[in-house]
Amino acid sequence: FKPNYRQQRSERQRAKDINKQEKLAKREEEAAKRRAERGPDDPEDGPEGEPSVGAGGNDPADDTASGAATAPVETVTGGRDPQA
Repeated sequence: FKPNYRQQRSERQRAKDINKQEKLAKREEEAAKRRAERGPDDPEDGPEGEPSVGAGGNDPADDTASGAATAPVETVTGGRDPQA
């Protein structure tokens, strides 16, 4: 009898997806527990539990979270006008 590799692969993929869903549900549950332990007046979360603006992230334009908003830096071109 000839093995059906596509069926075997789909069974493995289905099992993998089930494990992913279980892991995600467990992580969400643990995160909800941590949020409940912190309390409702935590400044880290916004109104719907979303992180508030400036609560970390990689946006260099939003440095207001640390209180160190700076002006844009001008580059030195050696006296030449770069647009000329």
